[in-house]
Formats: sequence, C-alpha cells, structure tokens
Amino acid sequence: MEKLAQKNAARLIDLLSERLAFERAGVKLYDALLGRLRAATDPELRALLEPTQLHRDEESEHQEWLEEQIRALGGDPHAPSEHSVLVQKEAEGIELVLLRDPSIAHDFHALLLAELADHAGWDLLVQLAVAFGDEPAQREFEKRLRQEEEHLRFVREALLGMTFMALRGQATGDAHLVI
Repeated sequence: MEKLAQKNAARLIDLLSERLAFERAGVKLYDALLGRLRAATDPELRALLEPTQLHRDEESEHQEWLEEQIRALGGDPHAPSEHSVLVQKEAEGIELVLLRDPSIAHDFHALLLAELADHAGWDLLVQLAVAFGDEPAQREFEKRLRQEEEHLRFVREALLGMTFMALRGQATGDAHLVI
C-alpha cells in the first residue's frame, strides 16, 4: 500500500474506511440472515447455513484486514470519514430490510444489493492499485475481490432459486419465504 499512500495517504485512509464501513455492515447483514436460516425448518434453507457462515467469516476477515491497514497508515479505523459516513447511511437502508421484513428471500435480495456495492468497492481499489503500480496492494485487493465475487455468485444463485420456487407456487416449510 506504499505507493498508494505516497500519493495521498489521507484519501487512501478515507477509501479504506469506506470499505471498512461496508464490511462492518456486511457482517451485520450476514449475522441477521444466519439467525433466520438457523431458525428455518425448510431443509433447503438450512443447507444455505454453511456457505452463508463462510461468507460472513470472510467479511469479518476483510474488516479486520482493513482495520490493520488503516492503523498502519496512521489512521483510526473507528473514526468516521467523509465516505465512511455516507456508506454507513447506505448500508443502514439495506439493514432495515432485514430488520423489518421477515422474508428470507427479501434478506437475500438486500444482501445482493450489499454484495454488488461491496464488489464495486473492492474493484475500485484494485483499479487504483493498478493505476499507481502498487503490486502488493493490488494482490491484496484482488484476493478480497475474488472472495466478493464468490459471495455475489452464491447470493445470486440462492435468490434465483427462491424466486423460481415462488414463481412455480412451490411452498416451503417456511411461510415467510414467499416473495
């Protein structure tokens, strides 16, 4: 992250803080979804527990890694920044869906929105690292971008499956699954 920090360390901290705010929100979203999946009686929904837990744990690792990077750059990972405050507000809107709506399918839809934004944020960091020739940062960002791509694929497939079931009129053991 050395080359990126040489250009504008304060702006880099702001960008990393933005990602950090979204990773923290992602952990919350996954935690809420995991609670609902654990309570589900439908075996197809319960089968989503293990991959959902894996993705949640990766979001948590992203959060911890970002906190370390911000500290290494002399920043405070708990201090609000211009962009982290905006991202936090965006994430709160997505969180409201999970808190107010009992539909697991709606949870996955909200998570899809979060994962799309998360993917875009890591992609931006990769592009910046490439543009400034910071290969070590690029490798680290690409590692997390690949994980986000897997999260996105999983959430899309789960939501697609639930949507197909709803369109076919198939009932599940969990009435709140209806979309």
